Amino acid sequence: MTSLVGHDAQAQTLLAAASSGRMHHGWILSGPRGIGKASFARAMALRLLADAAGPKIAGEGLDVPESHPIRRLIEASAHPDYAELAPLEKDGVTARNISVDQVRGLQRLIQSAPSLSSRRIVVIDSADDLERGAANALLKTLEEPPADMIFLLVSHAPGRLLPTIRSRCRTMRFDPLSDSAMATVLRREDESLSGPELDALLRAGEGSPGRALRYAGLDLAGLEKSLLAIAADGDPGNRERLRLAKALAGKAAKPRYEAFLERAPAFIAQAARTRHGPALGSALDHWEAARHLAGGAVILSLDPAAVVFELGGHVAALAEAAT
Repeated sequence: MTSLVGHDAQAQTLLAAASSGRMHHGWILSGPRGIGKASFARAMALRLLADAAGPKIAGEGLDVPESHPIRRLIEASAHPDYAELAPLEKDGVTARNISVDQVRGLQRLIQSAPSLSSRRIVVIDSADDLERGAANALLKTLEEPPADMIFLLVSHAPGRLLPTIRSRCRTMRFDPLSDSAMATVLRREDESLSGPELDALLRAGEGSPGRALRYAGLDLAGLEKSLLAIAADGDPGNRERLRLAKALAGKAAKPRYEAFLERAPAFIAQAARTRHGPALGSALDHWEAARHLAGGAVILSLDPAAVVFELGGHVAALAEAAT
């Protein structure tokens, strides 16, 4: 379990609530997908359980020494007072939802006394994935929570949760990470990242390490360089568009092709933010067309080379609109 990067204010708020002896039983950790809410929930659970069992951890962060017995238990999935719910994986396929049986499986933890301290913790990643029956089963526990039991509910879209669940929890908002925090996380995953590729991942991630890491190893900087070249002069001879279409058309290039499907409309949207009047209207029209094309390309099994060339045309139109 590596050190958590970012979200210091949220950590201090929850640790202060826990030390006050008036810790609320339910917390919704809300914010964009991929910014580290689930990692925060697990780190917070470890810190709270370690503090409760002792020896108490010094400092305001969530780091727990590797030698701490509670850390070793949680990393071995052997802590009797901790549970985590997430969609199950079977035969390499992850289920779409958290089932009602998974929530009912918490009854052993809920009905038994804590084993190692006065505290029990459940992390749900994510609460958005609860089946309707599972959400109702969880609600019953949130309505009459056991003493010293804490629920940490990760949510990318709190509006999708049952209003009754939201009303019984406190919501804590998580914001996208800063570029410096993002860079720390990305370099932790790949020490060789630097220069243009790191900068490209930072732009693509928009404060979400999870989103940025989806593009790792795909030469995102190279794709951005091509988009910039096309947008600069409109690619009058179609040379760059044809080169890019050929490079992304093969089966081996599928990951880069899918990255291009996401980044081309985003590139147009970013350009639109700097424009006004007719130029803005034109950029938005091309963004909408590019988004529609990219969104259906894989589902409709469209020819990759043709799709890349057409998307490049929408990018090229930025040059004409700017004149």
